[in-house]
Amino acid sequence: MGYSREQLIEAVSSQMPEKRWIHTQGVMDTAVKLAEQYGADPEKADLAAILHDVAKYWPVLKLKEVLVDNGLSGDLLEHDKQLWHAEVGAFVAERDYGITDQEVLDAIRYHTSGRVGMTLLDKVVCLADYMEPGRDFPGVNNIRELANHSLEEALLAGFDSTINHLLSRRQIIYPLTLLARNDLIKQLEANS
Repeated sequence: MGYSREQLIEAVSSQMPEKRWIHTQGVMDTAVKLAEQYGADPEKADLAAILHDVAKYWPVLKLKEVLVDNGLSGDLLEHDKQLWHAEVGAFVAERDYGITDQEVLDAIRYHTSGRVGMTLLDKVVCLADYMEPGRDFPGVNNIRELANHSLEEALLAGFDSTINHLLSRRQIIYPLTLLARNDLIKQLEANS
């Protein structure tokens, strides 16, 4: 049985603090707007946004268990735990909430890291997560400004912001994020 949008919202919002649910609502609104602006499917954008952080507040051991038990971990376990919830979220969206649309599942899976060859929906959900109205970090207004003109330029600024933050704190950078950034630059160069 499929879940209604209202049932999904109830199920997801009950698994996170109110502050994170407010963030999720911001991502939902922003993803739908970006989808409409850039020609992605607004319903899919909304669905992926509702579920993107479903596992964000699960205990680390539970996240690890899901990754290991289901052969999902790949190299994720060697990297920051902040990345784990996206992979687990995609798995849970399918297993627990009956989401079968691969495009939606991928948008959940890659909303934190990005990937090479991001789909339009991947870009929309990832960017919405960066720039929803509640976000406040150095450069976020620049990302919002860029989003008025180019999905790729805005997302590139988002990845640059993340990478610069990690560099400044001498933290490990997930290689897929670097590859995603490089891929966006190639796309922009090809279109210029």
